[in-house]
Amino acid sequence: MAGAETTVERLRQFLRELSPGARSLLIGELECSVLRGEEVTGADLVLQELRRILREQRDGTLRIEDSAQLLFKPLEPFLVDDRGDHKHPGRVARSSLEALWNWIQRDLLPNDANDLADDVSEAMLAGDRPRTERLARIFQDRVAAAIEATFSAAGDDEKIRRRTLQQIGTPRAGEELLALKCALKGRDVLASLSARLPLQIGNLANDQLEECKTLIESAAARDGELFLYALLTVMNRMTAPWQLIRLGVKAAGSDTAARVAETHYGVAVNIVLAELERMVAELRDDLRSGQGIAVGALLKTIHDSARGLRSELALPVDSTWGRALAAQRTQISDLLRAEIESTPSRVQRLLRPRPSREIRPNSVLDPNEVAEVEALVEFVGICRYFAGELAINEMTQRTLTELRQYLDNGTRALLESLRHAGEADRSFRQSQVDAAVRFCAKVFGREYAALLGKAAEVAGAAESRAARA
Repeated sequence: MAGAETTVERLRQFLRELSPGARSLLIGELECSVLRGEEVTGADLVLQELRRILREQRDGTLRIEDSAQLLFKPLEPFLVDDRGDHKHPGRVARSSLEALWNWIQRDLLPNDANDLADDVSEAMLAGDRPRTERLARIFQDRVAAAIEATFSAAGDDEKIRRRTLQQIGTPRAGEELLALKCALKGRDVLASLSARLPLQIGNLANDQLEECKTLIESAAARDGELFLYALLTVMNRMTAPWQLIRLGVKAAGSDTAARVAETHYGVAVNIVLAELERMVAELRDDLRSGQGIAVGALLKTIHDSARGLRSELALPVDSTWGRALAAQRTQISDLLRAEIESTPSRVQRLLRPRPSREIRPNSVLDPNEVAEVEALVEFVGICRYFAGELAINEMTQRTLTELRQYLDNGTRALLESLRHAGEADRSFRQSQVDAAVRFCAKVFGREYAALLGKAAEVAGAAESRAARA
């Protein structure tokens, strides 16, 4: 679809300009829609971009100069926000861009890089966009040719190869350098493929499956090295990226793993497995951050990916792919078990009634810890939707029952403590009640939490009257 890339760029810019409060509301509404199974056009793309924005705010944004951004623009579809050592076929870790740019400036094309930086700055200051883009294309072509020459030389001399990888210094320097070369060299072919794809592919099946396969093979026919990147270009438009494996099944004419592995499309399974591993790591980080960055929708994507791999491919348990999927499912189960089972004790630690002598005057609960535990409580509730497939049904139900019983009984004690609080411990007891209201909203619903909030206001008013008396 013509203009699809521009549409995505405009969406990203719009989301970045939203206030933090507006982004939080949007995340909540979209996540609820996804979990209800409603079809909301673009929801997955929007949630993905919102998660990236919030992670950047949490971890810091990688900043590189304008000339580097222009050089790397064709690489953008193949960037991934992940550890630099995680193997992603055809992908480059966003955190590796600075190292790649430093290597290009210092070792590959130092004169060209410095001249480009000066020329780009001059063109941008003059507002000359056509000249800026022309300069970028010239430099991209030179970098691609220089990298190809480096690969050619390294093929004949192992010392050159080792020295080049050491100069770059990233864990996957060789694979990332190849990805950069292919993205730059195949810039126009991949852009043409992207322009012919719909903005979003909801279900890769039937005619659309055949059309995407034809487009991929057409791009690969022009340059065999672009096959992997054509696959990734298609996957970037899919709302369910795991469906990429259907190309392998289509090519093999069979869902048997061994038959699929014999085709060029076997790499699609490796891509999906790598993406599943990345999402599990992202889920772990988001849960630990306590910011609630659409973890429900992310968990649904993980759940659907694992189920899709298991149901649409005949994977022998002792096969390479079968073992990889089993390892990921075990990791998912272990992660969920650790988070779910820890939730009741963390709630109790925050809301435990304390004697006044244990409370520092005018202290309050740690807001960050309250937010983190609130996200965990919400997460436990979300796990109900996926408990059967992920073998956590009994554990999830047991944890929810424990939370309900503790909150139902514990909040009464907290309200009573607030009602009789003194000047020194009042703020702490109020913060406990406020936290309980937030947790109850996740477990019992907003109406219950609203009633509890009113009871807290009454308790606080009684305490104020007692203080004045």
